Amino acid sequence: MTALPLLSAVDMATFVARGFLRFDAVVPDDINRQFMAEVGDIPGPEQGRKLLRTYTELMAGAAIPEVPAGVPLARAYPQGGAIERLLALPLVKGAIQSLVGPDPVFDHHFLHVTFPAAYHEAGGAENVSQHTHQDSTIDPGAGFDLQVMYYPHAVTRPMGGTRFVPGTHLRRVSEAALGRYQNIRGQQHMVCEPGTLLFLHSGIWHGGGVNLSDATRTMFKIRINPGVTQVRQWDIATLPPQPAARPIFFVKSAQPRTVESILMTPEPWFEQDTGRLEFINRMKLWRHVAGNPGFDADHWMTRLENPARYAPPDAS
Repeated sequence: MTALPLLSAVDMATFVARGFLRFDAVVPDDINRQFMAEVGDIPGPEQGRKLLRTYTELMAGAAIPEVPAGVPLARAYPQGGAIERLLALPLVKGAIQSLVGPDPVFDHHFLHVTFPAAYHEAGGAENVSQHTHQDSTIDPGAGFDLQVMYYPHAVTRPMGGTRFVPGTHLRRVSEAALGRYQNIRGQQHMVCEPGTLLFLHSGIWHGGGVNLSDATRTMFKIRINPGVTQVRQWDIATLPPQPAARPIFFVKSAQPRTVESILMTPEPWFEQDTGRLEFINRMKLWRHVAGNPGFDADHWMTRLENPARYAPPDAS
């Protein structure tokens, strides 16, 4: 049996630091076409017709199955269906195993369709973007769920592709508290070719953009729970035996790209002071996925955990 292409240490560090991995145009065109055929025809706008009715009828007619939460992902989709074929791609299987381990568990899926202005006008509604939010943040544990977003057709900038804010996944908030934030420094908007996949940490801040084009935009999301521990499920052979020791602050030359440099690269929205808390959160998550409770980068954790800070005064 051919070994799966597991994520490397650099890939994992990128996911830990930024909360996402993007794979452009990796799903073959025949799967993309099959998926869109399984979604079915989307009815045109009709005066007085509420968008919810259109959406409800679209989901009811789609050849996408209802799947109970908690079933093994391997049994969630019918053999030969577009999503089952997508999940069987080596790159996809390897990335999923690296992030949530073998035999992951299906949580839920959803068909996101963003309609152009004509639909909203016909139904008497306003054409607006989705509020920024963090999905179902109810678990304070070290692990995470994986969200796979699949873009089966090309997405242009006017179509209002998913926007997300890299590095926000470890800043837990109430979902509704983010609703008033629409533009954050460093946010990205999905503009992509057909067959693009976005693998997201379940805590990343995101939302759907407003569709200013004349075409509907389709995205399919699957949330996946780990079935086993998420410790060391990726390609550990790519991890250097020793952490890279680096100078900090007073640095005279460019530093090589390492796990440590990735974990210590700030996002544009980081503040000078509280942004450092994100470095600590990243290292805690890295300790978890690498199975290395003593890991440190740039002396940050060592500084905080220095036993001399907490030693009782000398009583002699």
